[in-house]
Amino acid sequence: MRVVFMGTPDYAAVTLQKLIDEKYEIAAVFAQPDKPVGRKQILTPPETKVLAGKYGIPVFQPKNLRDGEAYKVLKELNPDVIVVVAYGKILPKEILDLPRFGCINGHASLLPKFRGSAPIQWAIVNGDKQTGVTTMQMDEGMDTGDILETAVVDIGDEETAEELFDRLSVISADLMISTLKKAEEGLLSPVEQDESKASYAPIIKKEMAHLDFTKTADEICNAVRGFYSWPCAFCFINGKRIKVIKATKSHLTAKECGIVIKTDDKLVISCKDGSVELITVQPEGAKPMSAKMMLNGHKIELGTVVE
Repeated sequence: MRVVFMGTPDYAAVTLQKLIDEKYEIAAVFAQPDKPVGRKQILTPPETKVLAGKYGIPVFQPKNLRDGEAYKVLKELNPDVIVVVAYGKILPKEILDLPRFGCINGHASLLPKFRGSAPIQWAIVNGDKQTGVTTMQMDEGMDTGDILETAVVDIGDEETAEELFDRLSVISADLMISTLKKAEEGLLSPVEQDESKASYAPIIKKEMAHLDFTKTADEICNAVRGFYSWPCAFCFINGKRIKVIKATKSHLTAKECGIVIKTDDKLVISCKDGSVELITVQPEGAKPMSAKMMLNGHKIELGTVVE
């Protein structure tokens, strides 16, 4: 089977590597353009481009897919299927209709739940106990095509989005191979998505990770796990921005929300239904450390309001 692969980040690179290992003929890789990274804004290629370079696979990085140029390239490449994983662009109909087996997407949720760009993070922030991966026959909508196969996984009670990314990337790669093999053998039975059960996982913005201590302890801890390692949950104490890397529920209570209620050997903040203990933090301008270590160097008074 001749494959064109479309994907950009390290999550997608896991599926690309699996396709290479399984001896699929990779005609080309399409990825997002190189982007400036870090404080020095160094122009950096995406992981899929780096991987493709190791195997001498041609790479294309069009800024858009709707000017007809990408279609011309793809028609010349003549793929049997286009595999799409975390590419970050909507494919126009002329491209969707081009390959013999169409365009198959590996999406990191149990569709139709959490369509969109950040399904892994929102599954954790939402407090879900299960998530998974779906392979889907792509259409012109955003993750609205017929479901081909699914793989269900439990979310660990303390699992972060970063950890779940790593797990699902491998599961997604394996599921894509299964789907491609069944497509070749004519064994797939596409299932239409139930629109009444559809939900969306919007692009994450930094301000979304600002902790709200009027919420429950579970909601706060889920946000800490779901927004790690980017953009990372945060709050303000005494006007200083503090990233919260790890937190857990505490048994302590207070009448008000968002107040520091313990600061001797632990940093505990009251919330809607109890309190949350901050375990690992990163004060502004410092490296990650235990909350106890931060308290040793920066005294925080009981009753301090956390914003």
